[in-house]
Parts: sequence; structure tokens; C-alpha cells
Amino acid sequence: MSTLNDTLHRVTRRVIERSRPTRTAYLDLIAREADRMGDRSAVSCSNLAHAFAGTPEDQAALVAARGPNIGIVTAYNDMLSAHAPYYRYPERLKLYAREVGATAQVAGGTPAMCDGVTQGEAGMELSLFSRDVIALSTAVALSHAMYDGALMLGICDKIVPGLLMGSLRFGHLPVIFVPSGPMPSGLPNKEKQRVRQLYAEGKATRAELLASEMASYHSPGTCTFFGTANSNQMMMEMMGLHLPGAAFIQPGTRLRQALDRAAVHRCAAIGRKGADYRPLGRVVDEKAIINAAVGLLATGGSTNHAIHLPAMARAAGVIIDWDDLSELSSAVPLIAQVYPNGAGDVNQFHAAGGMGYVIGELLEAGLAHPDILTVSAHGFAAYAREPGLDEEALVWREVGPSGDETMLRPVERPFKPDGGMRLLTGNLGRACFKTSAVERERWTIEAPCRVFADQASVNAAFKAGELDRDVVVVVRFQGPRANGMPELHKLTPALGVLQDRGFKVALVTDGRMSGASGKVPAAIHCTPEAFAGAGGVGGPLARLRDGDVVKVCALTGTLATTADLASRDPAPDPAEEWGTGRELFGMLRRFADGAEAGASAMLAMGGL
Repeated sequence: MSTLNDTLHRVTRRVIERSRPTRTAYLDLIAREADRMGDRSAVSCSNLAHAFAGTPEDQAALVAARGPNIGIVTAYNDMLSAHAPYYRYPERLKLYAREVGATAQVAGGTPAMCDGVTQGEAGMELSLFSRDVIALSTAVALSHAMYDGALMLGICDKIVPGLLMGSLRFGHLPVIFVPSGPMPSGLPNKEKQRVRQLYAEGKATRAELLASEMASYHSPGTCTFFGTANSNQMMMEMMGLHLPGAAFIQPGTRLRQALDRAAVHRCAAIGRKGADYRPLGRVVDEKAIINAAVGLLATGGSTNHAIHLPAMARAAGVIIDWDDLSELSSAVPLIAQVYPNGAGDVNQFHAAGGMGYVIGELLEAGLAHPDILTVSAHGFAAYAREPGLDEEALVWREVGPSGDETMLRPVERPFKPDGGMRLLTGNLGRACFKTSAVERERWTIEAPCRVFADQASVNAAFKAGELDRDVVVVVRFQGPRANGMPELHKLTPALGVLQDRGFKVALVTDGRMSGASGKVPAAIHCTPEAFAGAGGVGGPLARLRDGDVVKVCALTGTLATTADLASRDPAPDPAEEWGTGRELFGMLRRFADGAEAGASAMLAMGGL
């Protein structure tokens, strides 16, 4: 392994110094919690009886305290394809626990939204804050002082960050994330995108669009494009929270079952009473967070993690911001091209070498911290190998060179020399620009803007032909305090059509575009957001007017307008929308902090 890259070292030292007070307070907390909640013998007999009553098969073992008791937190539902395989997991995980003298109980469940189902619908306004609800649900599950370790069953967009944020507040426990894997490959993603654009132009029917979508999303397992769900799995590997190579093994295979079994056995082995104690709060430290950021950049992962990663880090007392991500991006090359950045999907990515190849390349180039504590007994180097079966035995093998250089390349011959995530700043605020899927000649767009307050109005204007020109589409009042910061993917086909017609087009928004962000240049997550709220001051997007010239430039890191914003009154906040349960989330919207801090009401209200 090479000497650590200078930029990686510098950013890491800066994050460590910035985080020193909060990280120290966090480590003190989990040490106290380990002492307070670390031994069930101090719990009253009545309390224990309640906890043991529902598990007749394991009552004797629990009463005798023969081995560790593992809590299972599950995000199962069968509306979400990635989580449908978790249906029978608790039964199997309990059997695996008994094999090593341990027990396991379902500690609790969490909600699990599918952003693919709620795209463009009112329910999307609950999506981001479902992460806080999941974190709170995880905390409720682990609050019973009954567990010596925990297994997290979750994969998709807000679910993994929420599970991690909640479980980190019980960081004295060892925790392993157990993925279920991606669905088999379906309709090629480029073809899916083509049909979407045809439908946006009125050249494909609704029946043709539905047939295309169902050929893409067709069976249990994670969606196969490299969006937020699969970026989550990549980051869990980069932080050492999976068993090595577990991320992209398909559901229902013998190898998937072997990895699930080994995860239970390993969780039982790394508890406080054993010889190899690996508490979650020590595994997730500043270096692990930096590794996650590096993985995100090297693979062109979801821009949602510009929000989720700071939030997950804060839950562990670590403070990271967009300046850190942008500086890391300047040093980390893009070595993977997975759709929407390339043509192939995550199954092809895994077959070409997958995470084992990526981690091996990053370690060899000094672009990842090799000395992080992981759930594996063999350290982070083990994650540069790939799992397999030798008859019935689970083994890890060398990955070797890339099996497909259209998808995975070595660090010395990357697809792009940087990680494809740029910080934009200027008199319109701070925003993220994902360059990895955007052609370089489109990294600078300067044009008159058209301002909208929702994505339905954008699509209506597109259908009326009002956007057939060079235009910067501004969609404001989409931030966390305005309406929960929904994803705006319903805009992608229309904007893509305009771009294909030869117009210079960009999107500027305080909302999200996330892991499926594609070929249209977009300044997203703009902060401060336009919404002012009671007694507040809205961000500069609230002062833009139709026709103002706006410049979006990833080359210079610019997000600016030539208009005199200071001389204008801001547009009024839109009225609060009720229905689909949105009114129940009013408190979370009111107290949410900005996108760069993680857009969390829970962390802000909790003083984190």
C-alpha cells in the first residue's frame, strides 16, 4: 500500500480537529452507555420476563445468559423491492445465532419508503424526513437494554442512513449491516431513459412507458442503477460495516445465505464480553467517514450523500462539510462508471470486480485509510477481496484486474481525474454539481432563468413549448423547511429533451436530484433555501425573477446571477400543503437545519 495521499491526509486532519469537542463528547456518551446498559443482570426480573415471554425457543438460553443476545432491526416491507427479501430473514438469523450459542430477537421495525414509488407525488415530501423517523424507530428498538449486538436489515435511500444514525446513539453495541442484494439485470438503463424521453415528448404511450419501467424494475432486490440505495451499500463497505464484499450478491443465492450466516456469527463474536470487542461508535470514526466520502467520489455515487454523509457523521460526533467533499473530489479519480454515469448496472459492476476492485485500487494509491476498525477480523484490507464458496465454505479470494474497463479502471487510467462532485458558490448560495454524468462542454451554462415553485409547473411549461430556448430552470421552495426537500426526477426527461434539441439547459434548485442525477447540468441542494419560515429570511433564490441571467459553472465553482438581488423583496413563502400526512411532519420541517449540515430536525433539536 502506498503512502497516504496528501489531500486525503490534510482533509482528514482538518475533520479530526474540527470534530474534537463533539467526537470526545460522543465517545464519553457511548462509554457511559456501555456501563449503564451493558449487563442484563442489573435489569429487574419483571422486565426480563416481559422480554423473554415472546421467544419460547430461546427462553432457557436467555434466562441462563448462555451467550450474546442480538437485536434485529428490520425495515422489511414487500412494496419496496430491495426489502422484500427480508421477509424470512429473522427466522434464519435466529437459527444462525443458535449455531454459535447466541440468541436473536427482532428488536423493532422501521418504515421504509420507496422513492421510486413516490417520485413526483405528494408522498415524496415525507421522504427525506423518513430518515429521521427511521433513526428514531431504531433508537426505540435498541432502548430496551436487552442486546449485546445488533443487525440492521435495510438497503434503500433514507433507510440505511436512518438506521446508522439511530444505532450510532447506541454506539457501545457492535452492529453489522446485512444487505439482501440487487435484483437481476432487466431492461438496459439507456433504453429505459430513451422511452422516458419519448413519453415526455408525447411519442410513446403510457402503456409503452409502463412496460418499459416494469422490464427495468421486475423482481425482488435492489434497483440495479447506481443510485442512493446502491451508493449506501458501497459506503457500508467503505466504512467496514458489512462483511467484506456483501453489498452486491443477489438475493436467494447460496453465497447470499452464507454471508448472512457469517454476519450473525461475527456479530456474536465482537460483543463487549468477548476478546474482540468492536463497538459501532469506534468503527464509525473520522477516517471511516472520509473513506465513505472517497468511495462516493471514486464511484460517482449519489449526490444524496452530500446530505446523508454529514448527518451520519454528526450522529457519531464527526463534522464534515461540502468544502471537505469538494477538496477530496479534486484528488480522488473516477474509476467506476455505473449507470447513470455509464451504460452498465451494478450487477455488471460487481462481475467486473466490484467493491473489491475499487477498494484495492484506492488502498494501493493511498486514497483510503487502511487502518480503520471494521467488523471484519482482518481489517480493511479484507474488503479488497471478493467472497465466494468453496463447496459449502465461505471464502474470500483475490479480485485481480478489472473484468471490464468500460466500467472499472485502475487509478492510473481513470475515467476522469476527479471525483465528479463540485461545490458551487456565489450570490445564489452554495450548491452541489455532479459532473460525473455530464459532458464537459455542458459544465458551464449561462442563460436567462425561468423561475418555478414546483416541478409540475416546469413540465406544464415544457409541454406548452415555453422552454424551447437556452434556459436555466430554477425550482425553488423545495428545501427541507419548505416541503421536506423532495427529489425532482420528474424534471429529468423534459430537461433532457430540451438539451437533446440543442439548447443550453441547466437546473438550479434547493431540492434534490440524488443518485439518478443524469446528463443535465444541475446545481442542487442550494443552501440557504428560498423558504423563509416564521420570522426568518429566505435564501437568495427567493429574489430571482424570470429573465435574470444565471451562471452555473462547474469549472470555476460558480453559482451566480448578474441581477441586483439586494434591491428586491423576496417572493412570499408558498402556503403549507396538507394531505398525504404532510401536516404530521410540520415540526420536522420547522426545525430542520440546512442541507449542508444534513437537513435533519432530529439532530438539530437534539443538540448534535
